[in-house]
Amino acid sequence: MTHSIAGFDFGTSNCAIGIAPQQQVQLLNFPEHGTYMPSTLFAPQSEMICGWLYQQLNAQGKAEAYRQARNQQLASSLRALKELKLDGYDEHLSFGKQALKEYLVDPADCYYVRSPKSFLGASGISQRQQQQFEDIAAAMMWHLAEQVRQSGQAELEKVVIGRPVNFQGLNSELSNQQALNILSNAAKFAGFKQTEFLYEPMAAGLSYQQQLEQEQRVLVIDIGGGTSDVSMLIMGPNYLATREHQDLVLGYNGERIGGNDFDIALNFETLMPALGSRLELEGGQPMPIKPFWDAAAINDFPAQTRFYGADTRNLLQRLLKQAQLSPLKGLLQLHKERQTYQLSAAAEQAKIALSSASSSQVDLSYLLDELQVRVELSAYQQACERLLNNIAMLSDEVIRQAQAQPDVIFLTGGSANSPLIRDFLSQRYQAPLVSGDNFGSVTGGLALWAEHIFA
Repeated sequence: MTHSIAGFDFGTSNCAIGIAPQQQVQLLNFPEHGTYMPSTLFAPQSEMICGWLYQQLNAQGKAEAYRQARNQQLASSLRALKELKLDGYDEHLSFGKQALKEYLVDPADCYYVRSPKSFLGASGISQRQQQQFEDIAAAMMWHLAEQVRQSGQAELEKVVIGRPVNFQGLNSELSNQQALNILSNAAKFAGFKQTEFLYEPMAAGLSYQQQLEQEQRVLVIDIGGGTSDVSMLIMGPNYLATREHQDLVLGYNGERIGGNDFDIALNFETLMPALGSRLELEGGQPMPIKPFWDAAAINDFPAQTRFYGADTRNLLQRLLKQAQLSPLKGLLQLHKERQTYQLSAAAEQAKIALSSASSSQVDLSYLLDELQVRVELSAYQQACERLLNNIAMLSDEVIRQAQAQPDVIFLTGGSANSPLIRDFLSQRYQAPLVSGDNFGSVTGGLALWAEHIFA
């Protein structure tokens, strides 16, 4: 059976699409990715993304709105595509795991984006950068919609897209509006005829609600790849269909703290020292910390721009004249080969390993010969203390807004599997902790809400 109404989880770590005819949730299977597509994009050059997307849309007769919006840069992007082909390069985009594979072939000579959702609310981006984020999001949306079509489903027309409570940690409505504008424009370019948004923790709560037999106050803590969102919701059997949605919300809060930030904390506190972050300069002065933080902060667009800039390269080359700072050669190599995403992936694997072991070995020999770093669980726990306390502050504020304690805590999101996070929340709050499908709860709730408002 085909269905043109869907929930679209454009996630920081993964993307997924779900449908819910007759309130029965089904996550769709993408031929090239399975149920979830990692939120990554690879292009041989950034300049060709606009032209590539136009070609795909034009082949389906959907390009007019996009052509009008990109009239100025479209001709040059199409030329870039043509030149790539003449030079013997592939002129296609890749997504998901395939994007990572192609990036790792030559990180210094390509354009690779991981977790583009993390950048959508960034402050200080230019109009051209905002358009580039629209192109990236639209390309990913078009690709997944095409995957759905190839799998035999109907062409998606009406979608509900999940959004965090706050895209940035500054609680800035300007940042939120910027991010929503980018996603709205991208959805329009990708060919969706109608798009609505729903807070992700509320979507997760809707999935949990399906199993309830009586009313409960549920504290939904959704810890995703890029954000942590918390809501206190009144839930009960069939409340989705019989109660006004806004009346079920007793409080909500959110901040840009997610699984990526735990990776960054591990990276900065346990891996960067091997590249010189804690060394002293001549005269006993501390090492400038900014290059190390910028390198680790892969979810911060301005930080990554600074790290790969000439000022950082010149600083590292100047510091390397001091003999005792030779480990900085690894950081300079990271800069030269544009491998911050590769280092972040290594930190993520160490984090996963530490969920079931007391230590993990990280291979950094691609930065410095024979460099291996052992990461201890205790060091990781210490590195994450501030993040855990911030999540607790979000939850405490929502409980204060609701003026009531929760009957149950529903923990979901890709980072909800972490024993570190679960143990912390279990010790802090008295309510029982339950989990659903950590990766699929939001998608399922978005699908249920799409069916409710569009069908």
